[in-house]
Amino acid sequence: MPTTLSDIQTNWQRNYASLTAAYGSGQTSFVVDLLPQTAVQLSVYQTLDVLHKRLGTDVMRRALDPAETIGSPVAGQPDGSWLKESNMVGVNVRTLGSFWSVVAYSLTLPALHDSIHLLPVWEPGVVGSLYGMVSWQINPEFFDQNLAQYVPALNTVEKQLKAVVNLLHATGRTVGMDVIPHTDRFSEMVLTHPSLFEWVRREGPKLIDHSSMVYKYVEEAIYQFLRSEGTADGSVLTMSKDVFFSTIDSHLTDGQRTGMIFGNPTNYAGRLSRRLALMRHLLARGYETLPMTMAPPYRGLHIDANDFMTDGYGQIWYQYAFDTPESMSRVFGPLARYRFFEPKNDNQNWELDFDTPNYPAWDYLNQRVYDCQRTYNFDFMRGDMAHVQMRPGGVPDMVGHYYDPLKAVKRYVQGNGVSHFGFFAETFLAPPDTMGYGNEPDHLDAIDADSTLGDLQSLVVSSDEFRRQLGLYDGYRKTHRFAPNFTVMTADKDDPRFDAFYRTGNVFRYFTALFLTDWPSYTGLGFEVRNGHEQRGANEEYTKLYVFQIEDDRQPDKVTHGPFVWGQNAEQFTAIVRIRQFAEQIWEQIRGKETRWLVGPDAGETYLAWTQRENPTHIFAASLTGELPDTVPELEMGEVVFAEAGCCVWRVDPA
Repeated sequence: MPTTLSDIQTNWQRNYASLTAAYGSGQTSFVVDLLPQTAVQLSVYQTLDVLHKRLGTDVMRRALDPAETIGSPVAGQPDGSWLKESNMVGVNVRTLGSFWSVVAYSLTLPALHDSIHLLPVWEPGVVGSLYGMVSWQINPEFFDQNLAQYVPALNTVEKQLKAVVNLLHATGRTVGMDVIPHTDRFSEMVLTHPSLFEWVRREGPKLIDHSSMVYKYVEEAIYQFLRSEGTADGSVLTMSKDVFFSTIDSHLTDGQRTGMIFGNPTNYAGRLSRRLALMRHLLARGYETLPMTMAPPYRGLHIDANDFMTDGYGQIWYQYAFDTPESMSRVFGPLARYRFFEPKNDNQNWELDFDTPNYPAWDYLNQRVYDCQRTYNFDFMRGDMAHVQMRPGGVPDMVGHYYDPLKAVKRYVQGNGVSHFGFFAETFLAPPDTMGYGNEPDHLDAIDADSTLGDLQSLVVSSDEFRRQLGLYDGYRKTHRFAPNFTVMTADKDDPRFDAFYRTGNVFRYFTALFLTDWPSYTGLGFEVRNGHEQRGANEEYTKLYVFQIEDDRQPDKVTHGPFVWGQNAEQFTAIVRIRQFAEQIWEQIRGKETRWLVGPDAGETYLAWTQRENPTHIFAASLTGELPDTVPELEMGEVVFAEAGCCVWRVDPA
């Protein structure tokens, strides 16, 4: 009989002292039998007490002081190649409620999960999308009032984020942030720096001007708004429009210009009101940002007069469409991509001149990301939409400094003294000319990615396609400079549309991802207790639906009411805890070891088997169908030391 969630909770309550003491003394690197939904309900005192026993007084004092910086566990590494073997956990902070809850959740994770990827931490815009950042302010919804009351020094969301990164570093984990080469369509960045984005002018549903200089008219309209309505911070506007918006040898810092347009950065309501007024001012004159696009052909858009929506403020938004769409072509109306390149021929034919970068856009993104990395001491970036490659000819023979903005960001941060800063790329290793022009693995090499997400999470484990992709990824590891992840689940795939992927094979996914020790892996928060969803669950059970905040009941498949609801899969949780406990026992013998396939993904079998290439200590086998064969003649097995749901480990007989 599988253990019930109630049994697990009862065991935790009865053995709280011994289980937390084992963690505090270092006997275990995580709190055994601590459910994630229980962990995030611990009081601030309980979490601090558990960590204090583990880390000691001095480390805790330094970690909780936002003026202090706890060094990264990978500081001093010459580059970001450490990411190629990292077992990463992705965390949508919104599902937890606050940054502080990330620390509590981390108590459930063994040390072999050595990296935490925080989904975007920025203030969100339209529909509350975490990937539609509206400013460089940290998202205020991630502030924890209880933490501020218990530790008064942590009285802002920024200070709390710094303390959380400190504590995660103190427990031996690296921490990563999202780098997003786009913003909300009317973000503060767009309105403060119009020349860094593409603008269009329309009359109703008709696009009347998409030339390269529309931003000049936008600057004039914003300038006249400031002259009419006054500056938000009360300062006097004495300079000309061109001086005010200058991106070269500017008389204003970015903070000063933002303050004049939007006001005090801590006045969230005031800044929102100001931004909405300015947005309406521009829209009344027909100006809006060109929407971000995904996949070839990227360019060549028109407005679909029959596809529009009216927002809560009564503003009509028309949907854009491709003139000549391809299979994966997408338009993201609420988002605007930075204008990284100048167009050819005044954009008459929607062509970009890749030999003419818009240098201020590159400088701006580089500097702002570096400012954030330096402030919070992040160790790596997850490059959002890293699959974007807009050159129709594919990856050029000569790849320069202005080939890709995410590559430029990595180089900039590393060049400013953070040599270990890594790059985890969001690409899906799609076939050529699908998500981007050319060959995606070549593009990943060109952008200096250390690892990439891949698409194993989007395939049913027992399928032929899963085996083919796994074999392909294994080949990429040997022929390219990046490492594909064995991705278990992501926040983007914890979605009702993808339930079929996770009804079977979950223990296989986790076991294999962990024990292929020369592969990186990625596991999304909540996987350990995720319900089987033989029938569609409530919206609140899916982490993907918390990437945005939709409260409009006209979108019933996306709307959420209230906080995230954790899964109740006691059987899966118990299996994963057993795998983690066993992994801790042998981890020092196998960590980082190069593996050798005994039965690889190309063998056509219903299971995989592998061991260490040199001085093997253990043999691992995992069934793609849930059960291993009665006999596995390919393996010279010793003693069985672990077995769980079609996954088995043998100790190699030294003789």
